[in-house]
This record gives sequence, C-alpha cells and structure tokens, in this order.
Amino acid sequence: MNKKINCIILDDEPFAVKLIADYASKVPRLNVLYADSDVFKAIEVLNTESVDLIFIDIQMPQLTGIELMQMFNQKYNFIITSAYPQYALEAFQFHVIDYLLKPTTFNRFYQSVEKFIRWQETFQVNEKPDNDYLFVKADRKHYKIALNDILYIEGLRDYIRIHTNDEKIMALENMKDILEKLPSQFIRIHRSYIIPKDKIKVIDGNQIVMKSGNALPIGETYRKLVSEWLN
Repeated sequence: MNKKINCIILDDEPFAVKLIADYASKVPRLNVLYADSDVFKAIEVLNTESVDLIFIDIQMPQLTGIELMQMFNQKYNFIITSAYPQYALEAFQFHVIDYLLKPTTFNRFYQSVEKFIRWQETFQVNEKPDNDYLFVKADRKHYKIALNDILYIEGLRDYIRIHTNDEKIMALENMKDILEKLPSQFIRIHRSYIIPKDKIKVIDGNQIVMKSGNALPIGETYRKLVSEWLN
C-alpha cells in the first residue's frame, strides 16, 4: 500500500482553503492534517506531526509564505498557491515543488501532487531503520530497545514515554521525530500514541485495545489513516 502523504493547507482566504482541501479529499494519497489560515497553529502542527507537503499562499498577514519557507525550508516541501506570479522566482529559492496560480483547477492541483510523488519516489531516501532495535537517549544514557518489546509510545509534550514489556523509558524526544525513526510496522493513532500494528488485539469503535490490555484512543485526525490501513 502506498504511504500516505501528510499535508498542510495554509491560506488567509477561507474560500481558497476550502477549495484546496476539497481537491485534496479527492486524492486518496493525501492526508490533510491542518487546513486553515492561522500560521502559528500550522507551525504547531509542523512541530508535532510528521508533515510531507505544505500547500502555502505567499501573502498572509501573520507571516508571509516566504518567511515561513525561510524558517522550515530544509525540512519541508512546498507547493505555492498564489494569485501573484511575480513571487515565483523568489519562491523557487526554497524547496518548492510547484507554483499554482489562482484560481487553481483540480487538474492543475493533481498535476502538482503527481509531480511531488514522482520527486519523492525518485529522490527521497527512506531513512527508517532496517534494524530490529532502536536507540534513544534518556538520563544521559543511550538505551537500546528491541522494537518487538515496544508495547506503545506515549507523547508527553517535549518527552516521550516508551512502554516496553519490562520498563517505561522517558526520553527527550518528540512524537514526530521518533515516528520517523521507526519502521512501517508502527502507526500513529493519536496525537499522543504510536503503536506497533502486530500488538493490536481489537479495534473497538474509536479505541484500540492492545494485547497488553491497554485501551488507547484513536484521534480524530488519525481515524481515516487507521481505517485505510485496515482496508
């Protein structure tokens, strides 16, 4: 199954947000984590979630699209959505996949997404480990944790708590970064929970009961992802 593309849609025009979000809903690979006009809420999502692609307008009142790209250029891929073609040259100094001029048609939007997918498949290296263990730093030590021993991972602000068969390890790490270190057998089901798929006992409504007996909630943002993984 093709990996989901987690994306953010950021624009100060509500109609533009609604339009791009509607287009994104028609592309099965896209999973929208945030679609609105608040730049600082978008930054919060970027700091807590694993985001692959950002659809962004150039002219916004809090921070311009250019300023946001300056902040995050080395970490994220951008598709510009703008009514002003004169910003294209400046925008392409950053990691911009495409530049969509408003009003944007669905066909043009879809072409941009396909362009990103081709780029991702050709150039992006999968850095997730093939090993059966994970190293985390806690209490000034490096712990080697067998992936098979992990029951689930809990997010606690700037820390994570790794629940294993034998212990609970607190590490100064965020959920986004730890997920990027884990292989595909792990799935994020909630803002605060990552679980190994092979440890699931039963999915009951909006919660997952693990083989360990722990019942963990499925977050609203992640319900679609969990549902599609099941299917």
